[in-house]
Amino acid sequence: MDTKLKGDIAEQSVVLYALKKNWGVLMPFGDRLPYDLVLDINGSLVKVQVKSAWFDSKKENYVVDNRRTKTNRREMKRENYQITDFHFAVIYIQDLNVFYIMPSDVFISYGSEIHLVETSKRQRKPKSADYRNAWELMEQWAA
Repeated sequence: MDTKLKGDIAEQSVVLYALKKNWGVLMPFGDRLPYDLVLDINGSLVKVQVKSAWFDSKKENYVVDNRRTKTNRREMKRENYQITDFHFAVIYIQDLNVFYIMPSDVFISYGSEIHLVETSKRQRKPKSADYRNAWELMEQWAA
C-alpha cells in the first residue's frame, strides 16, 4: 500500500468513528489546508489532522511523522505544524484499529516523529499512552 492509500484509510476510519458517534463530518476540498477533517461535535467545529502510523520492526513500535509534507513536481518539503493549524491530531494504527487523539500542542511538541508503544513490556508507560483512544478529549474541548 502506498502512503496516500494508507492516509485515505486513516481518514475514512476517523469519519466512520465520528458518524457512529453521531457527529457531523465536513471534508475540505483538496489537500492544501493544514487539517484533513472538521468534526461537528455538539455544535462545536473541531479541525482534525489525521495521520497513519507504520510499524518500525527494529524498535518494535509504531511511528508517525508529525510534520506537514508539501509536494510539487520537483520536490517534497516538510515543515512543522503550527499550534493554530488544527485542534486535534488523530493518529491511526490500522493493524490494531487503534486511534491516538492528541491536542495540537501535544502533537507538535514531539520531535519529527512520534513513537507509539503498543506492548506492555516496559516498566513505565510512555506519555503517548494517555492519548490512546482518548476521544473524550475532543468531546470535553467541544463542550
